[in-house]
Amino acid sequence: MANSIDYASRFLPVIDDIYKEQSVTEGLDTNTMADFSGANEIKVLKVETTGLGDYSRIGGYPTGDIIASWETMKLTQERGKEISIDRMDDEETLGVVFGTVTGNFMREWVIPEIDAYRFAKYASSEHIMKKTETLTKENVMEAIDNAVMAMDENEVPQEGRVLFVNSDLKPVLNGALERQWGNEDVANTVINGYNNMKVVYVPKNRFYTKITMNDGAASCGYAKAEDGKDINFMIVYPQALVQAKKFVMPKIFSPDENQKMDAWLFQFRLYHDAFVYENKAKGVYLSERA
Repeated sequence: MANSIDYASRFLPVIDDIYKEQSVTEGLDTNTMADFSGANEIKVLKVETTGLGDYSRIGGYPTGDIIASWETMKLTQERGKEISIDRMDDEETLGVVFGTVTGNFMREWVIPEIDAYRFAKYASSEHIMKKTETLTKENVMEAIDNAVMAMDENEVPQEGRVLFVNSDLKPVLNGALERQWGNEDVANTVINGYNNMKVVYVPKNRFYTKITMNDGAASCGYAKAEDGKDINFMIVYPQALVQAKKFVMPKIFSPDENQKMDAWLFQFRLYHDAFVYENKAKGVYLSERA
């Protein structure tokens, strides 16, 4: 039915807007030079160059190679869900219900899972820098400074780094810095930036080193893996990452089309994945909880 198609095209932008608003990792998407080559594949531009050599007054410039190629990466996460809404005669009310259901579904299930998967994927990547430690008010700033120093020593560019902090550590981090208060009417102790790094607080249930993806039969969504650890903080240089997602146009069937029950049927599908470039792995620093 044309009406079902109209609803589907109307809700895809809503889904994308909610993702942009609610995902803590969404800000890293803009740094991905990727092109969808298929339903579950992306092509990523990789560039490699060679260094300097001695200039010869006889032979001239030493030769070098610049290799620019598109690498195809398969998105391993193919997730979906089917939701039923009992038949309604008032299509105006139906639109409101669909919008509410879509919003709640994205905020409560989809967004947290995408973020949790990405952080766990980065945490388990080879060659990133990591440390296991217990952080307190007395040592949290030193731990972050040590992480920054380690990235500096590995010549990771400073501009654009993002400091992701476990929401559990927000009061610890806020209490670690001394402040002088003026005559402001409103007090705000939340740290939004530290040494030119943007600070992003991550809900603790999205911040694990390893997660288990449930198949949706017995359990839905994801869960912290048995051998997973809580993440204290993670510093990320966005250019070290590739993350991509593709929301497939939702399928919406009217009660007359639905062969299962007298209800509207909403089918949601998502492809996504995340990667760390091997040659830029030092652009990720992980502090995991002991």
